[in-house]
Amino acid sequence: MKNRVFSIINILSLAIGLSASMVIGMIVYYDFTFDQFHPDGDRTYRVTSKFSDPKGTSYSSGIPIPLVEDVDKNFTGIENSAFILTLRPYNVQFSKDEAPIKEPIFVTYADQNYFDIFDYKWLAGSDQDQLLNPNEVVLTASRAAQYFPNKKPAQIIGKTLIYNDSINASITGIVADFEQRTDLVFKEFISLNTVKYSDRNGPYMAVNWRNTNSNAQLLVKLEKGTNTSTFQKQLDQAAIDHENADDIKYGSKREFYAQPFLDIHFDQNYSGFDYSSTAADKDIMLMLAVIALFLLLLGCVNFININTAKASQRYKEIGIRKTLGSSKKQLITQFLGETFILTLIAALFSLGLSVWLIDIFSDFIASGVNISMLTDPYLLGLLSILIILVTLLAGFYPGIVLSKFKPARVLKGENKAGNGHNGLRKFLTVFQFTISFIFIIATLLVGKQIQFLLNMDMGFKTDSIVYIDTPSNVTGIESRELLAQKLQTIPQVAKVSLGGGTPVKVNYKTVYKVDGKEGEQVADIDVVFGDSKFLDLYEIPLIAGRLPINDTIKEVVINKIAVRKLGFETPEEALNQIINPESSPFQITGVMEDFHNGSLKYDMNAMAFTGDVYRKYFSSFQTIHMTIKGGSANTMSTVLSNIRNRFDDVYPDSNISINFMDETVERFYNKERSMSMLLNWAMGLSVLISCMGLLGLVIFTTERRVKEIGIRKILGASIVQINTLLCKDFVLLIIIAFTIATPIAYWALNNWLQDFANRTALSWWVFAASGLGGLLVALITLSSIAIRAAGANPAESLRTE
Repeated sequence: MKNRVFSIINILSLAIGLSASMVIGMIVYYDFTFDQFHPDGDRTYRVTSKFSDPKGTSYSSGIPIPLVEDVDKNFTGIENSAFILTLRPYNVQFSKDEAPIKEPIFVTYADQNYFDIFDYKWLAGSDQDQLLNPNEVVLTASRAAQYFPNKKPAQIIGKTLIYNDSINASITGIVADFEQRTDLVFKEFISLNTVKYSDRNGPYMAVNWRNTNSNAQLLVKLEKGTNTSTFQKQLDQAAIDHENADDIKYGSKREFYAQPFLDIHFDQNYSGFDYSSTAADKDIMLMLAVIALFLLLLGCVNFININTAKASQRYKEIGIRKTLGSSKKQLITQFLGETFILTLIAALFSLGLSVWLIDIFSDFIASGVNISMLTDPYLLGLLSILIILVTLLAGFYPGIVLSKFKPARVLKGENKAGNGHNGLRKFLTVFQFTISFIFIIATLLVGKQIQFLLNMDMGFKTDSIVYIDTPSNVTGIESRELLAQKLQTIPQVAKVSLGGGTPVKVNYKTVYKVDGKEGEQVADIDVVFGDSKFLDLYEIPLIAGRLPINDTIKEVVINKIAVRKLGFETPEEALNQIINPESSPFQITGVMEDFHNGSLKYDMNAMAFTGDVYRKYFSSFQTIHMTIKGGSANTMSTVLSNIRNRFDDVYPDSNISINFMDETVERFYNKERSMSMLLNWAMGLSVLISCMGLLGLVIFTTERRVKEIGIRKILGASIVQINTLLCKDFVLLIIIAFTIATPIAYWALNNWLQDFANRTALSWWVFAASGLGGLLVALITLSSIAIRAAGANPAESLRTE
């Protein structure tokens, strides 16, 4: 209470660092405790697929279905394996009198081994021979309560669920939901044998080593003592045994990977079982941890700086205490006790700050992260350890400094404590502002890169375009053409086109071969499917030739990159050439301009555009694209309502998802946006802590020099001169900090930018603006105290002389 300003500075600085550490600790704890409760989780794996070719690497959570039998019959060291199909039924009914639930979530088809790998608690039904027969289903307690409210689990056994209007499945078991955090989100388990008797039998049960579907997933539990490398070697051999001759010829390779089950939560390459969420990002978590560490250090630096600076005001107290018999150990304990009390107060303040931070970062913090997590014994223990560590870090050095005073010299007034520690305080001040300048530079540069990507031309129109996906269970084109006709009648809809995915959602990759002047030329191609209006709707220009004559003829338009990769010197030379002449011939009828078919982080690809050429077997036109005329927000809401109504007219049993093309493109940079937001707050908080520390030091310096300031004023010094006198040393330290921060920030950000094929320049103004901005904030902080001291009446400060 005697030193309110300095106490507030210390408490706020520590509270900011502690709150950041608490929130980040909760985030890390939340993510790292997923699926830790499974008895054999450390020897459970999911088998995934990795594809490599000269163009790059891609990943799939699925496997070719024949691998399931190969693992079961030919692999050694396997205790159990389970095959699941992560498919969603189109609908489910509890009875024919009830309206169906459209596209129920968290449903999977599983074989009888699934419940042998994962330990569920059975509430009704037997854990023996489950999911063995067709048309059987097991529900979790929460799903059972949703379908059959107010009924006990035993009363639900034997009841029937109707899937896709035709499959009558009998409920054979009820299991308890997992109470702990898990990525096993399934709540409804349909027997895998049911698929054999459904309309999905063909695509998902075909025995074909070349076909990999992400929905077909294999879970494996190894025998105790089996080494992971032994299992992986067998997977490697299986991939070699079933290599395709064309893949070998063109440098393509498929591998199978034993993905540890406990890694699923963090693995960015492979999707989890909940397709609506993404894997936890360890890069973001690492950045959070670094930010928390530095904010905590900055708070501790303030404490050390201010306490060592103010040591001279306590030298008589220390001298008397030592004269009366206090030992060095007792004094250090006293000062650590004082620090502990301040840290404890700061911790209480940090609880409120933590709630605020969680709310601010809610967009990329899991919904399960909240302040109530601090009731967890582990987190409480970690918080206690953190408070002790901060107490030692912030209080130990000032305690050592204060306990070293010589009582005889102190009581004679010969020991002015703190005079010998100016070097340390200068170093710590430079350290604080170096961190702040790095955050400022990084914030500006990351923001500049994001704006660069968002403003860069994708090569096609993105604004005012809406697209909707039609139900995947519809195989024909007729209903989609009907919906397109209905959508065209909406007055605000300018253009309508049928196509596959969007220009940035390419679902089909293939190899094109042509017989060129120098022999066979090969290129990996991303294929976009669309009707004759598709390129016009997205404003992708045709630079040579023409579009295909109709939607089903085997004609193709390629882009300029594909022209070069296929060995043609000019677009005109590529016209009328035949692609894949020996297998599935296509004629090149046109050449289109290049455009980006994904994030601008990556280079453009060789691409082709064609029609619904496989309509004989299935339609590739599963998405309807529309251009909306400009108008007010009210107009847009009317348009979206009309789109929903027409969709419901054609597909009453399906849910619609309306997507905006510009929002789809922006989602590519969600990670960079999260990073930018983190840096914004890190910059603001680090500058705030540093300036609070600077404020404390300049207040202390001004108090120590108050008589000097009074004399200088009497001798004619102006306010500007006195302000310069008090600020120049601190300004020099800030300039030194900027000088140190600049090369560090340049090196780190230059490395970060290397991940982008399209990147902004490391402009000089980013560094200049950072330096001037940081210096200006510091000068305002310094001058706010210095000018007040310079304007004080010198008679007040000199009246005791």
